[in-house]
Amino acid sequence: MQINELIKRSFSPVFQEYGFQMYNPAFVSVTSVQISPDLGQAKIYLSIFNTDSKEEVLKTIINHTHVLKQALAKRIRHQVRRIPQIYFYNDETVDEMERVDAMFEDIKHMYPPSVQEEE
Repeated sequence: MQINELIKRSFSPVFQEYGFQMYNPAFVSVTSVQISPDLGQAKIYLSIFNTDSKEEVLKTIINHTHVLKQALAKRIRHQVRRIPQIYFYNDETVDEMERVDAMFEDIKHMYPPSVQEEE
């Protein structure tokens, strides 16, 4: 198993366990993990739902990086030699998809359906 996938899978229960205390009621999921070639750094990309302030939730997570890293270490310490430095980022892929969908909906409403589509 690649270290990226190991960290991704291992962080999900960590966020479930510690998240309620840190950033209730937001829901956070790990969308991807990128590890540096020397395995010293891990960029963790998160999707943040059920909140009006994703940036505040991300700041809270960043402020608790040490606690989250310790919880991760407990889960994977027997599978890796060292735990990489952890950096958290907001994954805006879902937000971008919603913006594109909204643009398509706006375009649909701007132009009447063609005769060919009605038949």
